[in-house]
Amino acid sequence: MPKAYLILLVAVVFETIGTAALQASQQFTKPIPSIIVVIGYGLAFYMMALTLRYLPVGITYAVWSGLGIISISIIAYFAFGQKLDMAAILGMGLIVAGILVINLFSKTAVH
Repeated sequence: MPKAYLILLVAVVFETIGTAALQASQQFTKPIPSIIVVIGYGLAFYMMALTLRYLPVGITYAVWSGLGIISISIIAYFAFGQKLDMAAILGMGLIVAGILVINLFSKTAVH
């Protein structure tokens, strides 16, 4: 895996942690999850900024947001009991397909 995508994957992990903590913070009324939100998003944006050394911002953001959507949906299902209907699952499948098309066939995925 190229270095840029490894850094981007770490950014997605921190973003997913921050978003899960955002739900757990109950509108910032719980201190520990609220602190995790700030740290998680701070590290996510820092790692995403490092990725921009190697990849264009559009590609970086497409991959970051797409993988973040999929990741948080899986966590929300198991941790918070939030279920998805078939249309939501299909839409997420299209997001993954779009990410694959960009990275496998687009020449803009290289800085």
